Amino acid sequence: MYNIHSPAVTMTIAGSEATGGAGAQADLRTFQELGTYGTAALTCIVAYNPQDNWNHRLTRIAPEVLEQQLEAIQANFAGQLDTVKLGMMGSVETIDVVANALQSQEWKNVVLDPVLICKGQEPGEAQDTDQALKSKLLPLATVTTPNHFEAEQLSGMTITNLAELKDAARKIYDDSGVAVLAKGGIRLSGPEAVDVFYDGSNLQVLGTPKIGNHAVSGAGCSLAAAVAAELSKGRTALEAAERAKDFVTAGINQRIAAETPYDIMWQGGLRRKPQQVVSPE
Repeated sequence: MYNIHSPAVTMTIAGSEATGGAGAQADLRTFQELGTYGTAALTCIVAYNPQDNWNHRLTRIAPEVLEQQLEAIQANFAGQLDTVKLGMMGSVETIDVVANALQSQEWKNVVLDPVLICKGQEPGEAQDTDQALKSKLLPLATVTTPNHFEAEQLSGMTITNLAELKDAARKIYDDSGVAVLAKGGIRLSGPEAVDVFYDGSNLQVLGTPKIGNHAVSGAGCSLAAAVAAELSKGRTALEAAERAKDFVTAGINQRIAAETPYDIMWQGGLRRKPQQVVSPE
């Protein structure tokens, strides 16, 4: 005899980042750490170039191949899969495929990490992609997790302090009807890395002491994936945001050193407490 284990099933639609620091790899580790069964449909493959200052080398996945991935995942977990996290799209064609797939079934939770201005694109193409994301994916989302730059783009506002971050979160919600977790992170001055959650009624500032002064790879991807994982287990959007903030803070606190210009968040931070150094008496 054996038991069928039925964890919540979560899907990420995102790019692959070969070193594992971000993208689908970070999402899948986040899903696993938080107790959900993770699936992934890849939109592109990013391979940093160590011979060119670690710039992005971007290869898009053909739209028909993305369609096949989504078809397989959605058919295999029909009736179980109701939560998806959206990451890097990279092209208008990709966004069209993803929008069609989302509209083919009912979803409880659609978490959009609005990756704007995809690296490796020409400026005009990037602008087209951004507009398609705003018009075709944002309306399908239930939660969005813009970083500082993305919050400015979505709100049309300049954000230099916490009060402006709050205003931007309200503006994004008012324009879209989507709950917002706007990330100030290390971009705003002050001793704390602050994010703002707003869902039309609850406005909550989530703050933790800053850990270093440089961005950490994978933090944004993991935050959105953690929100998705917690939503899939039945938490409210605010509860999911609070849990995700703790998850990412622990991962940044125990980040991994790398040759790239930035360190990498470790998704296992919550299960490994920092060792206490005991001074000799």
